[in-house]
Amino acid sequence: MKNVLKFILSIELKHSKFVQQANGFTLIELLVALLIAFLVLTPLLGFMVNILSTDQKEQAKANSEQEIQTAVDYIANDLQQAVYIYDNYALTHTSSTVPPGIQDQIPPVNIATGCNSSTCQPILVFWKRKFLTSSITLSTSTTTNTKDDTFVYSLVAYYLIKDSSTTWSKAARIARFEITDGVLAASGTTTGTTGNCTGYANDTYIDTSHCPDAGFQRFNLNLASATGLTQKMNSWKATASTAYTQQASVLIDYIDQTSIGSTLPTCPTGTLSSGSFMGFYTCVDVANTTAQVFLRGNALARLQTSNFDYSSNNQTYFPTANVRVQGRGYLFAK
Repeated sequence: MKNVLKFILSIELKHSKFVQQANGFTLIELLVALLIAFLVLTPLLGFMVNILSTDQKEQAKANSEQEIQTAVDYIANDLQQAVYIYDNYALTHTSSTVPPGIQDQIPPVNIATGCNSSTCQPILVFWKRKFLTSSITLSTSTTTNTKDDTFVYSLVAYYLIKDSSTTWSKAARIARFEITDGVLAASGTTTGTTGNCTGYANDTYIDTSHCPDAGFQRFNLNLASATGLTQKMNSWKATASTAYTQQASVLIDYIDQTSIGSTLPTCPTGTLSSGSFMGFYTCVDVANTTAQVFLRGNALARLQTSNFDYSSNNQTYFPTANVRVQGRGYLFAK
């Protein structure tokens, strides 16, 4: 009997080991399963990464499109009050050339740290009538202290800046610079040394808080040494006694930095193009005080720090916008 029990127990133990072995996985089976999982999951993972990358690029493109359009609208509103717009000749010739230009009279001096003539190019420069609210006091009575609005002239310059600043992107950006006249008193321009603002001995302003910006000088339409409106405006010079102190404010970043090169933009007949980058250039009609402004953004520069130059293969990530504006301001000379 004892031998029979031992025999039965040995059979059960062998059967138990067999069942355990039958329910497990061999190493080869595990390797095959891992290989199949890898082949299935890798394409899915790549597909998800591609979707996320495309979504990121589309978001960058949408942001660039929105910012480009906003910048164009801002420049258009600014240009509506223009009284005179400088063409490419004025921006590329100095005041000593014949006929003169204004290249050496406007910034880049002081408009930005490290800015020079090669990194900060003036693309759009114009005079405008600037509206000032509550600038003239009509009555000083405690009960009827009223003020009136007025207009003054200001010089506005838009620059394309392409430098190595770490504050901004590695693409180009557009900055706006402006200097404005003060509010003249009723006596206006005088002759002598009675001026109440430093550097403007012949002008009397309503008070010292309404002096012109540093470097500002009004244009002279009665200049005898120049003939015609273009030469008179191109003969404008900043004040010699005071350097510019204003800084340019960046209007928009992530602008295409591709050089125009030999493929010049096509401007309407009778206009001259200014600029050397496809990201920002203008066509100016001086006679009609009209400018057509072209902007091109760079969405790829938002996503990567290299290989973001324009090409026909990635042109969809370089949104463009343009506007044609005629200045509604007018020149007034006493």
